[in-house]
Amino acid sequence: MESRLKKSLSAGGRDDRVSEDTSRKAPEEKFASVQERRKMWSEEWTQSALPKLPSIDGWHLCWLSTTNSYDSIDKRMRLGYVPVKSDEIPGFDDYRVKSGEHIGHISCNEMLLFKLPMDIYQEVMTYKHHDQPREEAEKIKVQIESLQGQRDNSGRQLMQVEGEGFGSIEQHPNKMPVFSG
Repeated sequence: MESRLKKSLSAGGRDDRVSEDTSRKAPEEKFASVQERRKMWSEEWTQSALPKLPSIDGWHLCWLSTTNSYDSIDKRMRLGYVPVKSDEIPGFDDYRVKSGEHIGHISCNEMLLFKLPMDIYQEVMTYKHHDQPREEAEKIKVQIESLQGQRDNSGRQLMQVEGEGFGSIEQHPNKMPVFSG
């Protein structure tokens, strides 16, 4: 009988499955380590898909989406945002829009680079992150005061304050914050 037709347990030099099973890695060994997972999570929430921006004195830079219909480019321009041209930032020539509506501006994927005067940026940030939270805190304080002492139909108190309660809600910073742009 010819050697090619002869049955062989090693099938041309292959080992049996038992020896292969011991050399295979368990799926758990392929999982990322704790440090690798933490790095992946932290990178997930950063703008790693967009290039790092240098600062321009007197301006706050940000990327705006051309595909967001609720927060549109036109709306932002009415608020004072100005598109950044490629000649304003050295080294960003590769991101220059070469055709279409935004020729000469800096773009990455569907995002366009815009700048906002620092005084308007401070105004927006102060309103959104200082004034509005204080207004909301005041509304909560008024609701608490109106509920204190009130009882439901069965005579139980509607509200009970535990621990420090809402004492810290009345604390306001003495000076206006300054936001970095």
